[in-house]
Amino acid sequence: MKFSFSINLLSVLILAACAQQPVQKPQVALSSVSVDNHAPEQGTGLTEQKLIRAKHYMAASANPLATEAGYEILKRGGSAIDAMIAMQTTLGLVEPQSSGLGGGAFLVYWDNKAKKLTTFDARETAPKAATPELFLDENGKPMGFMKAVVGGRSVGVPGIPKLLEDVHKRYGKLPWASLFKKPITLAEQGFAVSPRMAKSIEQNLEPLQRYPQTAAYFLPDGKPLAAGTVLKNPEFARSVRLLAEKGSAPFYQGMQAQNIVRAVTGAVDNPGKISMADLKNYQVIERQPVCAPYREYEVCGMGAPSSGAIALGQILGVLQNQDMKALGSENIHSWRWIGDASRIAFADRDYYVGDPAFVNVPTRAMISQAYLKPRAEEIRKADKALETIQAGKFGKEYAQGMAVELPSTSHLVVVDKDGNVVSMTTSIENAFGSGLMANGYLLNNELTDFAFNPVGEDGKTVANSVAGGKRPRSSMAPTIVMKDGKPYLAVGSPGGSRIIGFVAKTLVAHIDWGMDIQTAISLPNMLNRGSQYEIEDKTAAADKAAALEKLGYKVQIRDLNSGVQGIVIGKDGLLGGADPRREGRVMGD
Repeated sequence: MKFSFSINLLSVLILAACAQQPVQKPQVALSSVSVDNHAPEQGTGLTEQKLIRAKHYMAASANPLATEAGYEILKRGGSAIDAMIAMQTTLGLVEPQSSGLGGGAFLVYWDNKAKKLTTFDARETAPKAATPELFLDENGKPMGFMKAVVGGRSVGVPGIPKLLEDVHKRYGKLPWASLFKKPITLAEQGFAVSPRMAKSIEQNLEPLQRYPQTAAYFLPDGKPLAAGTVLKNPEFARSVRLLAEKGSAPFYQGMQAQNIVRAVTGAVDNPGKISMADLKNYQVIERQPVCAPYREYEVCGMGAPSSGAIALGQILGVLQNQDMKALGSENIHSWRWIGDASRIAFADRDYYVGDPAFVNVPTRAMISQAYLKPRAEEIRKADKALETIQAGKFGKEYAQGMAVELPSTSHLVVVDKDGNVVSMTTSIENAFGSGLMANGYLLNNELTDFAFNPVGEDGKTVANSVAGGKRPRSSMAPTIVMKDGKPYLAVGSPGGSRIIGFVAKTLVAHIDWGMDIQTAISLPNMLNRGSQYEIEDKTAAADKAAALEKLGYKVQIRDLNSGVQGIVIGKDGLLGGADPRREGRVMGD
């Protein structure tokens, strides 16, 4: 494949038994629960995960019910896109704190018939009326995050309904209306609230209490839903039935759209600016993938407005100049290389990555060896943590823009029997998004992924500043790794700006250190986003803290709530893994 580019306490066993099938019994991985939330996570509580094998097709997501929905579609002969549609719609019901019809996504797709890799940008857009001052207070200073996030101000135009319909028209195999039986049934008959969802509700009481419709659903009788409670959502069922019958049009022009506008503009304590015209004009954008070479592979993913594939390309491009296999996973200098390579990538993304319709994103230069090899030499010569990391120079200069990206996101991967592959990261941003509900689902708060400061101290424009119709920068990094022109691995994670580190760790562990995909996912998380080295608490990685401090890093030991799903595609079948830190499940034939 040719290089291409374009200009984001409880530990519990989920006893989710696999339904018996007449002919085959699917292989299943059960995992533990961890909280996806803006507050510090309350204990990962890792449990053992098993590598899952399948012959022809496989699905993996962060929730057992969503994985079952995708598996059932694949078993019926559906395509990877068909399965994704069923999984995403189900996730929006059973994991509402993370993604849904009121959010957006980035999709990386391998079309095996056409032998083509492509990506789809279903990122939310800012309303046309939004200005660079959207998140400044009356004194012209950046607002506090929680003041900005809860309510209509933070809501961008959702992309999920349009994405589902657009990609089904191109790549769907089963009839559109047949893909929604599972989420409709679960919404009408009820589903058991998972421990992770229950814990997330407990930790987000203030925003969930603010608006009556949201409070009535998540806090009936004023009390948070308990794990195991059978929860019904007839309004969500009606919305999905409408989606099945009419497609996405009602969500952008009809009554569903009117309800979204009413909820956003009617949030009197923090109203937003979305109009019917904003919804009507929304478009999913197909973009070329960003691919960067690594060893004998090409690591491909979503370009701007996501920084995911660019940052991964930079990290791996630096590591390309070091024999990570020889160093090994236990050598502290392996983590020094990963840490400083990540610091370089984050320094660059803060200055240069934004919506390519508004700013010139120097993608090719940022992931080129002409730039990254000298950066690697800085690390090699230092033999300790680099004291300072400067962003590169790539022509037009922008000001540094800092944005808060929080981990309430989800990731799913699918491979169908025809060899088509989906890797999709999907989000409503903060836990429970904006806190507003419309049509039975939560609305996103993705606009807070913009930098709150439109101009830097030096007077230069911030690349990721707010503008009408603009898409906020993301760290979502849905990835398909190519080998010899064919897909080899589909992988990705939630986790806010930590997504980049979670995916990079998994790739290095699998490619360089020879770990199978499940072991690579389960490997304790260690990452650096620029200011400090974050190490996963209650794991063997915590023992490396002193050595990293000796190298000059500031270190924080904390829970690191990744949610990686991965499928390796081999000659003899498929190997799948799910993150033991969440409720993930893998199913295959």
